[in-house]
Amino acid sequence: MEAYLDSLLKCVLFKNMDKEDISKVLKNIPNNIHNYNIGDVIAIEGESCESVGIILSGNIEIHKSFASGKLVTINYFEAGNIFGEALVFSGKHQYPATIISTTISTLMFIAREDIVKLMTLDTRVLNNFMGVLSDRILMLNQRLSNLTLDTIRKKIANIILIEYNKQKTNYITLPYSRKKMAEMLNIPRPSLSRELSKMKEEGLIDFYKNKIKLINVQALEDTLSK
Repeated sequence: MEAYLDSLLKCVLFKNMDKEDISKVLKNIPNNIHNYNIGDVIAIEGESCESVGIILSGNIEIHKSFASGKLVTINYFEAGNIFGEALVFSGKHQYPATIISTTISTLMFIAREDIVKLMTLDTRVLNNFMGVLSDRILMLNQRLSNLTLDTIRKKIANIILIEYNKQKTNYITLPYSRKKMAEMLNIPRPSLSRELSKMKEEGLIDFYKNKIKLINVQALEDTLSK
């Protein structure tokens, strides 16, 4: 456990806690540590979710496959984040999509009953857990709102403004590739690239790979109201 304390300090579940606090609450909590290589499957759609996963290092992605054969990246998580927090306490508690390790990664798994015990040992863990659930609901609402937008430009402007409000700067870094962005917006990648280029020509943004400079925030906001 001591070897992972630096990683656990970055975990959203232990926000506002120091190493001593984390070590104390985890001392008598069973957990399992697993290492994964690039492309390894962590969980398959339909499998039972019996524990909360904590990403100690690396990145993972949530993939959803459809009958047509199309594979869509629904979400991504980096080190410090957790997953399965809502599923593990649901009545069905089955993974609705497949989870893949996109880098060499290390994950810690804590069973449902032990998560409950963990929250009773320190109210900060409980507060942090509820905060994660709230953030997930907000993120889901943002995704659903994006799907209702009727133009590609509106979808792009919306996701850029979401990151702008998160990062509090006109120079934002998208935490995913152009391919992943297209999948998340449910639009063809060439269409995404063309619209980004048009927005650059019109002086709304500038960009290089996954880094975007917001030149005219007001114009981007106005795009959503048209």
